[in-house]
Amino acid sequence: MITNYQFGLITVNERDYDYDVEVRWNREVLDWIRKESHLFSPADIQRALRQNPEIIIFGTGAYGMAKVAPETLIITKEQGIRTITQRTPQAVQSFNNYLKEGKRVIGLFHLTC
Repeated sequence: MITNYQFGLITVNERDYDYDVEVRWNREVLDWIRKESHLFSPADIQRALRQNPEIIIFGTGAYGMAKVAPETLIITKEQGIRTITQRTPQAVQSFNNYLKEGKRVIGLFHLTC
């Protein structure tokens, strides 16, 4: 479960991260590096797709400055994966709610703007 988010910092499993992360339903946390900082492209979600999630949540930053490329959403839809795009504070709440429901959810969180 994610216990804290504030601009530039997220706390998962009692550990703080000050860089963008991929958080999986099994509580694994991985660095999430993208080709372009504020655009989530298909290449940026390939690792997440290989995990066969039910849901991918895109946290677009504190102010929603990051965007999900339309082709990224097409790929997830083709694979039957539900996607949720929210500013990171709301995305963290959604992630925790789906985690409590036992869903195979992956959160891709941009931590700053």
